Amino acid sequence: MTSSDDAVGVGRHPEPWPDDPRLDPHLLADGDRRNVNDRYRYWTVAAIIADLDTRRHPFHVAIENWEHDHNIGTVVRTANAFLAREIHIVGRRRWNRRGAMMTNVYQHIVKHPTIDEFVEWAGSEDLPIIGIDNVDGSVPLETSHLPERCVMLFGQEGPGLSESAKQATVTVCSIAQYGSTRSINAGVAAGIAMHSWIQRWAGPPPGRIPPIASDRDRPG
Repeated sequence: MTSSDDAVGVGRHPEPWPDDPRLDPHLLADGDRRNVNDRYRYWTVAAIIADLDTRRHPFHVAIENWEHDHNIGTVVRTANAFLAREIHIVGRRRWNRRGAMMTNVYQHIVKHPTIDEFVEWAGSEDLPIIGIDNVDGSVPLETSHLPERCVMLFGQEGPGLSESAKQATVTVCSIAQYGSTRSINAGVAAGIAMHSWIQRWAGPPPGRIPPIASDRDRPG
């Protein structure tokens, strides 16, 4: 009987094996059940990272981690899906990797012990820091135009952005909410903000066909 794990990915590659330096002989022999796009089946981790590095987007993602936030894994997984340039963890070095589903091995993750050190890095890269939090004085993300080169900074689940973080931002964007909840999950908020950047600056992903225009989108 086939297990659910066996249904994911591909099995042993038929011989003769392709002569391609990007491919991992162990994966060719044993199969590739990793959480990767099908175009990367049998590729080594180094080859996948090198390919992603050729087309990473110019936005960065940062999240505060003063209380060991368990949402960081979700943020990392989403940042991988939207191909962020780098992920920055401000505060504690340790974080729960379970939610990342191993996507962290394909991302460049940078640690900053303090907000001051993170701000200094952003300044050296000439990257504006855009906070994402529903706080007084924030501007709606839905009507904001995120810069092409920027770093989006997210606070922790519960307390949100720290005061030091808010003071370091050039602006703080809020996400519209319509229900009774006071806030949305930090990982969900990060996904919404990243996709907002994607809608403005990114084209269709490799190998994907743009959607067919509706009648109202056609000229004339």
